[in-house]
Amino acid sequence: MSVTLLTVSEDEADIRLDRYFRRHYPHLTQGALQKLCRTGQIRVDGKRAEASTRLVPGQSVRVPPIPMAAKPARDVPKTLNPKLASEIRKMVIYSDPQIIVLNKPSGLATQGGPGITQHVDMMLDGLREGDDPRPRLVHRIDRDTSGLLLLARTPGVAAKLAAAFRGRDVKKTYWAVVVGRPDPMSGEIDQPLARLGAGPGSITIAADRNDEDAQSARTDYEVLDSAARKFSWLGLSPLTGRTHQLRVHCESLGTPILGDPKYGGDKAHVDGFTDRLHLHARSLVLPHPAGGWLEVSAELPPHMKETFRALGFTAGSTPAPRRR
Repeated sequence: MSVTLLTVSEDEADIRLDRYFRRHYPHLTQGALQKLCRTGQIRVDGKRAEASTRLVPGQSVRVPPIPMAAKPARDVPKTLNPKLASEIRKMVIYSDPQIIVLNKPSGLATQGGPGITQHVDMMLDGLREGDDPRPRLVHRIDRDTSGLLLLARTPGVAAKLAAAFRGRDVKKTYWAVVVGRPDPMSGEIDQPLARLGAGPGSITIAADRNDEDAQSARTDYEVLDSAARKFSWLGLSPLTGRTHQLRVHCESLGTPILGDPKYGGDKAHVDGFTDRLHLHARSLVLPHPAGGWLEVSAELPPHMKETFRALGFTAGSTPAPRRR
């Protein structure tokens, strides 16, 4: 065994060094990797590096002699129930060699957890093409929230998109129907949040700015239409990404989201309307990994269309995805 020099490929842009090694040397433990970094045996472009170092295409990674493990079995697509495969394919609203975009229905979880038997992550093999890698989730939206979910076709694309989300280069717009009308009609909600508890029973609460558990949370909002001050259609753009941020921020305005099962109390549940969360991830504008920008929008779910008709809100047609 001897020292090996690996070159970071375009598909591995912005990937962490430890994830890079998990891809090339999956049998190497995190502890062993960190020790090799501490002792300078792993280097990037001849310099010491940490496990969290993010890589750039063209960089040279020095790999010391590492015993090889048995070659893992080929990544064979799992056999997915044909009904589930058909369901997830129907969710696809945009697809190209790097990205897949889904319009997730309300009530379907993004990933598994206690009591969750069906979720998007378990259905992703239904989107594989031949021997291509299994698509990867780039971000999450709440189980009760409908709308846009972004998938990457390869690990490298996933790393690029994750970096765009971290760098706030992705513009996200949500639509919500809330009970009441905010005053003022537009602005920024700057309300820190904190998590109480853990697991499925945990909740997010508005927190005092001096609370040691408080996290900064900011959301731009605008009233797009209203019905006799009793209900409003809001456009929401989260500037941070806290759990349940939009739901708690709307509640903090005194206008909880209609049908919210977790926040807003009795005020959020109004007779005559479908008792389901009226929050929809409507649009994304993001830098495309292959260059340029992608704009994509998702059609409203049936229960929100019904509410829009009842309240006289006009959403108009949903724009087709656009690369620019």
